[in-house]
Amino acid sequence: MNVLLKFLKFLLGLLVAAALLAVWGLLIEPRWVAHREIAVEVPGWRGPPGLKVAVASDWHIAHEFKRVMTIARANTIVDEINAAKPDVVLLPGDFISGRGEDGTTPEDVAAVLGRLKATRGVYAVLGNHDWWTDGARFNQALGAAGIKVLLNEAVPLPGTDVWVLGIGDKTSWHSDPRRAARQLPAGAQALTLMHDPASARELPPLPGLTVAAHTHGGQVWIPFVGSAVAPHGWPKDKTHGWVDIGGRPIYITSGLGVSIYPIRINMRPEWVMFSMSGQPQK
Repeated sequence: MNVLLKFLKFLLGLLVAAALLAVWGLLIEPRWVAHREIAVEVPGWRGPPGLKVAVASDWHIAHEFKRVMTIARANTIVDEINAAKPDVVLLPGDFISGRGEDGTTPEDVAAVLGRLKATRGVYAVLGNHDWWTDGARFNQALGAAGIKVLLNEAVPLPGTDVWVLGIGDKTSWHSDPRRAARQLPAGAQALTLMHDPASARELPPLPGLTVAAHTHGGQVWIPFVGSAVAPHGWPKDKTHGWVDIGGRPIYITSGLGVSIYPIRINMRPEWVMFSMSGQPQK
């Protein structure tokens, strides 16, 4: 009898722990957005000292509460980013949840993200979900909302000697890093954004800041193991934070929304503010 009682207590404890973990992973952590501040020093930095670059990716915006990133929540995050007064905003793709099955449209997404304000502009690349939904329509809607959408192209950052380089999505066969890099002047420094970090494997070394998205940090991070899952064979221990790819540091953001399963455990959603600086070259 005592053995049975102990077993029942143990089983009850497991059930309570599982219930608490489910509440945390389904309801709390996916909506507990982190605002991270990261200083980046670039040798011979030619941009404005302290240039503030906000990065916000993988929104996966939808109307339905179960998909986590409702339009109301997305608007709140836009307000938080605007309050931080970024000089530049980079949006590395996957703006819509699924393929808009719940009725969310590219125009709905653009109405939210078009509210982002940055003194030197808001730049985006499309992610696989955006292309799968309607890439041309997303390009039109975001552009009409004042967001510069880049597809394997480089543009100068207004009022600076820095460039913005946007690489197309690899999963949907739009990635051409070499073509994008060829548009930069020799020795140029760049703010580089891409959706899939796998594109960085074909990217020549570029001084500046390089950011990627797509992985969501796996959404579930297991200590000493890494992500529970990683997309398309990507290493499970390189899904979030600073990662070395081809000898260059790239920051992979955990993103803001969720995809496939609406859960996050030990991998908070985030948007990041990078502050750029560096000693001038002699």
